[in-house]
Amino acid sequence: MKWVGRDHDEGEKADSVMMVQVQKDSQGLLPDQLVLLLEHLLEQKTLNPRTLRSLERTYHLPQQDAEVRHRWCELIVKHKYTKAYKNVERFLQEDQTLYPPRSSPQAMGVYLYGELMVSEDARQQQLARSCFELTKEQMDRCSAQVVAEMLF
Repeated sequence: MKWVGRDHDEGEKADSVMMVQVQKDSQGLLPDQLVLLLEHLLEQKTLNPRTLRSLERTYHLPQQDAEVRHRWCELIVKHKYTKAYKNVERFLQEDQTLYPPRSSPQAMGVYLYGELMVSEDARQQQLARSCFELTKEQMDRCSAQVVAEMLF
């Protein structure tokens, strides 16, 4: 990854958005390295949709482990990257049911439901509610109760 400077839209301060150019030869990052990269990007106030698309394609983020996919979903939610909402749906529907109660992916899913609701974005809130309706029977009782309280 290489920082190439600032990218901003009209009306935004130049330093509020950082453009990341992803180099094609840097695809061999380990999952822990990808988590660190995504956590750093989560600290950025704004990311350009082209940057998010480039990250997704370069690092094959939807095919990574649960830790990487969770950070990727956080970026999707934070930046309202609607073209990747299917990745959030997949994480909430599949990772909630594949792992035993109180496991890391299930806890990450509960956190992600919270992020979707805090966004106050109607589309994200509807995504959370529809995923919960599909998966609540497979979730452990405590997690399902926490999520239900957030959603309704």
